[in-house]
Amino acid sequence: MNKKIRQWILILSGLLGLVLAVGILALCTGSAGIEIKKIPHILLHGRDTAEYSILSGIRLPRILLGMAVGGSLSLAGTLLQGMFRNPLVEPYTLGISGGASLGVCTNILFKFYAVIGIIAYPLSGFLGATLVIFLVYSLNRGTQAVRSNRMLLTGVMISYVASSLVMLLMALSKSDDLQNIVLWIMGTLDEPNVSLIRIACAGSLAGLFVSYFFCMDLNALLLGEEEAASLGINTLRTKKILFVTASFLTGLSVAVAGIIMFVGLIVPHFVRMMTGPDHRILLAASFLAGAAFLTLSDIIARVIISPLELPVGVITGIIGGIMFIWALSRRKVTL
Repeated sequence: MNKKIRQWILILSGLLGLVLAVGILALCTGSAGIEIKKIPHILLHGRDTAEYSILSGIRLPRILLGMAVGGSLSLAGTLLQGMFRNPLVEPYTLGISGGASLGVCTNILFKFYAVIGIIAYPLSGFLGATLVIFLVYSLNRGTQAVRSNRMLLTGVMISYVASSLVMLLMALSKSDDLQNIVLWIMGTLDEPNVSLIRIACAGSLAGLFVSYFFCMDLNALLLGEEEAASLGINTLRTKKILFVTASFLTGLSVAVAGIIMFVGLIVPHFVRMMTGPDHRILLAASFLAGAAFLTLSDIIARVIISPLELPVGVITGIIGGIMFIWALSRRKVTL
């Protein structure tokens, strides 16, 4: 077996083991501590117990949502960084999350969910994210900015505009809607709706599946657009599809979990240090690492000031910011 293949199998196995370990830790951790050795018996034979209700009704759905959202945000960041060859590009700096936030806030304020059902949340998030990507791409079409810092700056400015519009909607909203928007903006995995959790899990896996059709295209884009085109890559089509995929993943994540910072920025950096730039391994590894990172951050958010709970977005912002500064100081990130 090729040495590189063995290395990739080892990396993926290690990350998969990490995801499982973090998931088991999350099942055991909380205000009601449950010993790990008792979990199989409770899940199989303790359906009438309070511990079963806690595990199956609260912790397990939360773990699945954390893994889906963490994997989606990390994968979206990996796709965008690969397209732009820029380590600072991620869903938030490019404005995708800002657009998704605006879409979801509009949905909450005007109560579209009361008309079309729970699907209004992921749909509004996706539409908002897609609108931003369309604006960013349209404003820079016809220039070399599609692969330059100008598109990044355009995305940052649009993100600021979207944030301002969200604050405007908050100022116009009633007290109940305002509370919902504020809690959602801080980022949380406390989502009681099972349908949204299923949509998030299915959507994240679908995004990973689609992205693998373009792993070789992303490898070619690392050489530059002209070089990729000379290799037979339809760069325009590839970028459009990957933009839509990243928008879908981000919009879905923002819709069900709110604004969770740094996952799409910091996780791909550290995974790339471990795996190298080859997207054949980088995509799956980033997805698994993002799932483990967000689930672990949620554990910290639940226990650090127990019995109270911090928004998970606060924890990811603190940890991600510190890790990124450390990486910069160690010159592990090339700008």
